[in-house]
Amino acid sequence: MKTSSFLLRLAAATLALGSAFAQELTPTTGITLPVLGKVTPRAAKDVVSSSWSIGAETIDRDFTVYKNFKKYLGPLGAKGVRLQAGWAKCEKVKGVYSWEWLDAIVNDAVAQGTRPWLEFNYGNTIYPGGGGTGLGDGFPSSPEALAAWDRWCRALVERYKDRVNQWEVWNEPDLNNDGSAPVAAYVDLYIRTATMVRELQPKGQVWALALAHKMEYADDFLGLMKARGKLDLIDAVTFHGYPRNPDDTSYVDKLRAISAKHGRTIPLRQGETGAPSKYQDNFALAKISFTETTHAKWDLRRLLAHHAKDVPMNLFALSDMHYTAGSNQGGADGKLRMNYKGLLATNPDQTVAYVKPAYYAAQTIFAIFDDTLPRVKDYAFSTTALRGVALSGYRRERDGAQVVALWFNDAPPADANGVSLANVTLLAGKFTEPVLVDVRTSTVYALPKSSWTQSEKGAVFRGLPIYDSPMLIAEKAAVGITAAR
Repeated sequence: MKTSSFLLRLAAATLALGSAFAQELTPTTGITLPVLGKVTPRAAKDVVSSSWSIGAETIDRDFTVYKNFKKYLGPLGAKGVRLQAGWAKCEKVKGVYSWEWLDAIVNDAVAQGTRPWLEFNYGNTIYPGGGGTGLGDGFPSSPEALAAWDRWCRALVERYKDRVNQWEVWNEPDLNNDGSAPVAAYVDLYIRTATMVRELQPKGQVWALALAHKMEYADDFLGLMKARGKLDLIDAVTFHGYPRNPDDTSYVDKLRAISAKHGRTIPLRQGETGAPSKYQDNFALAKISFTETTHAKWDLRRLLAHHAKDVPMNLFALSDMHYTAGSNQGGADGKLRMNYKGLLATNPDQTVAYVKPAYYAAQTIFAIFDDTLPRVKDYAFSTTALRGVALSGYRRERDGAQVVALWFNDAPPADANGVSLANVTLLAGKFTEPVLVDVRTSTVYALPKSSWTQSEKGAVFRGLPIYDSPMLIAEKAAVGITAAR
């Protein structure tokens, strides 16, 4: 069975896409195990709960168009979707709110089974001292602008509180370079906004920072919040990050240490991270020759590396983004600057051109790893592999079915897809009918009884294929499988 023919069939069955692919999904070579089939996707409406979210950012500045990619949202299987509420798009005339664009998005996302989380952003230039309308711009600062900010935020929560209960205050304030977004000002903005949310929606969650990378900004923010007795207004700290090696989760360790320093364990959420699918001159991970293969590998490893630290994650992003003069990234010179981090490739008119391999790869993760499959802490293993291996174990509560994720993590993803064979011992492993899943291709392989041994000392797998993209050793009952034809 050709991989490309499978993908076309899967697209027709699950999404009715009728889209062409830019390239065939490159096969994984060196695996001689019998093929059982493919992982069956699960739409968001079929998942009760999970920690996965997908990014649908920049709609507020028209760098993406929701109606063009909305049919791909629910079938992806991510349970959350990150949206920027766009004060400047909502209020173009003082005191007059235009909600139609956001109503359509929120209502459709909810209807598809996803849980929108809304970000209060950015400023609004119709007010003197209203702040800027893009990334890195300053906050509203004048009394008139702050009062208008309060009114808009209040109206936003009142309008959507029956459908939305997760709110994020601003985006990457630490990237401001002109002194118009100091930490003290962010503290003031956060407190006034979070206090309002608590009043209108007592059980709503308010998330702070959406930190780009400056740990000192987070440290100062938490210190000032503590000094003012307001740490209880923070339900989570969100952070971003685009390391060359997707397995670099050092921001998690640093932020946990900063949180502990200030006397409180604050939950962390990865709010924005993802790789491009081709070379681009601008934005995070620029000037690197990514391909659609390394894009898929990077995203998969990033997803599972955070999952292995119990950090909910938002993958950036669903659609490629068309940055224009409305963005201060690269200069407001009217030149189109593409950000190719989407799971969907776009045409010049921002419609969807085709579905990238990373979409199906992420779909496989979202289908298997929901909240019924928690991580097993300190899942001990050993291996004869000659490269560094990342490995984490998960166990389903209702029946004990296990899923183990592993891959080579000692270098950024490469285009080559050949596997190495190694023995892997799982000291807490317990399997009755294990299968092997190549997440990137969604392929499920049988593991002949001769290739593994189960005993009181755990499970041993011999000659197991491993490469620089996640593989899963999974109890067959834990994976929905569409049989090979």
